[in-house]
Amino acid sequence: MRKPLLFAGLVLAVVALIAVIGRYPLDLDSLGARMEDLHAWHMQRPLAVGAGFFAAYVVVTALSLPVAVWMTLAAGALFGFGTALVLVSFASSLGATLAFLTARYLLRDWVHDRFGDRLRAIDDGIARDGAFFLFTLRLIPVVPFFAVNLLMGLTPIRTLTFYLVSQVGMLAGTSVYVNAGTRLGELESLTGIVSAPILLSFALLGLFPWVAKLVVGIIRRRRSYSGYRQPARFDRNLIVIGAGSAGLVATYIAAAVKAKVTIVEANRMGGDCLNFGCVPSKALIRSAKLAHQMRHADRYGLDPVAPGISFPQIFARIRDVIGAIEPHDSAERYERLGAEVIKGHARLVDPWTVEISRDDGRQDRLTTRAIILATGAAPFVPGLPGLETVGYLTSDTLWEEMARRERAPRRLVVLGGGPIGCELAQSFARLGSEVTQVEMLPRLLMREDEDVAETVRAALAFDGVAILTSHRALACGVTGGEKWIEVEANGEHRRIGFDDLIIAVGRAARLTGYGLEELGIPAGKVIETNEWLETRFPNIYAAGDVAGPYQFTHTAAHQAWFASINALFGALRRFRVDYRVIPWATFTDPEVARVGLSESEAKEKGIAHEVTRYGIDDLDRAIADGSATGFVKLLTPPGKDTILGATIVGAHAGDLLAEFVFAMKHGKGLGAILSTIHTYPTLAEANKFAAGEWRRAHVNPRALAVLGRFHAWRRG
Repeated sequence: MRKPLLFAGLVLAVVALIAVIGRYPLDLDSLGARMEDLHAWHMQRPLAVGAGFFAAYVVVTALSLPVAVWMTLAAGALFGFGTALVLVSFASSLGATLAFLTARYLLRDWVHDRFGDRLRAIDDGIARDGAFFLFTLRLIPVVPFFAVNLLMGLTPIRTLTFYLVSQVGMLAGTSVYVNAGTRLGELESLTGIVSAPILLSFALLGLFPWVAKLVVGIIRRRRSYSGYRQPARFDRNLIVIGAGSAGLVATYIAAAVKAKVTIVEANRMGGDCLNFGCVPSKALIRSAKLAHQMRHADRYGLDPVAPGISFPQIFARIRDVIGAIEPHDSAERYERLGAEVIKGHARLVDPWTVEISRDDGRQDRLTTRAIILATGAAPFVPGLPGLETVGYLTSDTLWEEMARRERAPRRLVVLGGGPIGCELAQSFARLGSEVTQVEMLPRLLMREDEDVAETVRAALAFDGVAILTSHRALACGVTGGEKWIEVEANGEHRRIGFDDLIIAVGRAARLTGYGLEELGIPAGKVIETNEWLETRFPNIYAAGDVAGPYQFTHTAAHQAWFASINALFGALRRFRVDYRVIPWATFTDPEVARVGLSESEAKEKGIAHEVTRYGIDDLDRAIADGSATGFVKLLTPPGKDTILGATIVGAHAGDLLAEFVFAMKHGKGLGAILSTIHTYPTLAEANKFAAGEWRRAHVNPRALAVLGRFHAWRRG
């Protein structure tokens, strides 16, 4: 309550002072009439008058009282140009800083709690260009003085930066008014003080820092190309390297806007998602789920039956699914759109030249205005001793290998407890394998909250997966024809026998063989890019898994839009990539889907929050479907319905999450979801009921008591 009271008191004080000031006429005649008395006082006590004037000016500007102009004129007439300029300059800057700090203390937290998501982009811009922006506002009196002070107080600009920029930026305008004050008797009106030529001069001064910034940017761009000669003309507008999600979306956009674009792919069109990842894994998960339902058909009033599992048939179906989707990503489709598709390997020769080694043995060199690197990622294989001896599978190689099998591996070890590892471990267990899952961290799905990970762990354990968390893999080997992996936990070692080993410990960006090292393009785990997805060279962009920070198909497509638009139209306007609302899902049974903050992340970052939880075991449709497992968990600021994060664990969680993604993207709160009609009976009602839980937790008990008395009175 302290800040609201202070704010209210401050507002009342300002209103009262303005009312008092308004009782006295403020014009050139009245000011001139008082100057004789002020001159006499100044002659008697020059230091006291100077100090008093300085203090009064600070108070006036700090409280944003509408008399600063008149005091500036009086200062010029009273002290002379030099002394008045020093007094007014420092007093106005100090007063502005006090107003700035007051706004920051009283209003900033409230504004950011209420409009935090919408202000994030503004805050980022101020953090980057705040000094330039403030300098322009100070030079060009477009926005009122007091408004600049208050608005900047809501931003993250440093106090010292604000003071120094204000001190310098206001100097020109102050000098004009002080000089006008030195000839107060000649003035007929305030409009004559700031003429059109003076305003034009201020405008040019205000534009100077932006022009300077533009020039610096041009110099930096030219310096980045030092040692390279740009072609006089180009064969292409855009060359895209990699035909995964990012590469295909970028190519589609370029072709749609009639750019001459070439896409180069060394392996299969559609990239990892179509051929090795999202599509085949979801087809496998569906078959495994059906096998699970057949074993537990008694849950649905049917006789349970042991499914006859034929790996050739399962993997033939997976190939059919890929084949059905494949035309969406085919070379023929993109050629019909107007793009050139080349099968081969691409390597950067210089910032504008790409050398392409075609599959048929031919080599081409093409020049291009812009390049997008969308080379994707591959499974990371740790340097485990003996790994090559025992052999291993990855999420890329298991599909062809398992398609040759008649049945599931009898004993399977899955190394890794992330989303891919959990999905594969559960699927193979449901298809008949004896699965052991090894994870070196304390729990599965470390990016999720503990209650989420525990729900998934229990589901995997129910399906027969032996889960070894906090176990570190040390080595592999073969003894007496028996393959084994040695693990360690709490100083104890044990060997686990297996027939097949799947490595699922993460994915690493494809960085080698594309000429990055030769061109000096920085790349650690991923290619280093700026907020526009530019690399070291402003015409070379990266998107998708190779750019990070997320390795999702949908974020790759999201980045591709920014990369392609910036590559094609960056000379006119550039767009900063937006990572504010990124959803993802793990397709175990139950599914896990999340957008925004998790509870553990909010605690780690010190973000004030409330947690609202709705158990799906209470949902009618989930009960009817026999899938009443899981929950919806929502994070909101204390007392507000703004969605900071949403996590759903349950059947079709990935689909249900879309409502929260939409709400967060467009600034809608839980109240909007609660007021939306949801079809009954559907799983989507879980979102509405979760919002209802939040509402019930925030009902004012005093208001309820009043309503109770009202209805009692109505009954008589």
